[in-house]
Amino acid sequence: MHHLSVYDMDKTITYAPTWTSFLVRTAWAQAPWRLALLPVAGLATLAYAAGVIGRARLKEMTHALLLGDALPEAKAARAAARFADRIVASGVYAGALAQIAADRAAGYRLVLATASYGFYASAIAERLGFDAVIATGVERAGTVLRARIAGENCYGAAKLGMIEAWLAGQGIARTDALVRFYSDHVSDAPSLEWADVVIAANPHAPLRALAHARGWTVEDWAR
Repeated sequence: MHHLSVYDMDKTITYAPTWTSFLVRTAWAQAPWRLALLPVAGLATLAYAAGVIGRARLKEMTHALLLGDALPEAKAARAAARFADRIVASGVYAGALAQIAADRAAGYRLVLATASYGFYASAIAERLGFDAVIATGVERAGTVLRARIAGENCYGAAKLGMIEAWLAGQGIARTDALVRFYSDHVSDAPSLEWADVVIAANPHAPLRALAHARGWTVEDWAR
């Protein structure tokens, strides 16, 4: 039997969402003039809120505005390392660290499953001792990252599909796996319903209500 602990990242492990912070900090370090484009990024966010564009398109647009459409992998790696160091030093719930350590000690394989881009989420996962990362990918042209998603945005039902594909790639049958899943957000409901053990960690109101209806464990790592 394979024992897997699958964690969402933003607001489950980290205090706050990471994407905007990563964009702003990286733009400041690499091309400060791009911060003048933040109002345009704000308009894109309003368009998303109004349903004019989807979540994936919003991610691509903000990537292009703040990081550019051709970010060398070497620069992306340096930015990811700087950001990961900052997040792990001061932006992770103590309760999350304790649970990760407990799962590792119990022999669980640690998997980070996040809608964040893998090119920086992987740096955070490495520092936290995760064994694998399932995340949103970006298109590459040689050694350059483009402002376009490769495949699907790892969110909602797509996240579950990507987890299942990862399991298949590892040669693990679902019937041979015991899966614990940790998340703060109801968008992970497809994955939570699929898991064997569910922990609603720091849940927002809709997930808290769903957890109570399903009898799932609720933990507030912020306390």
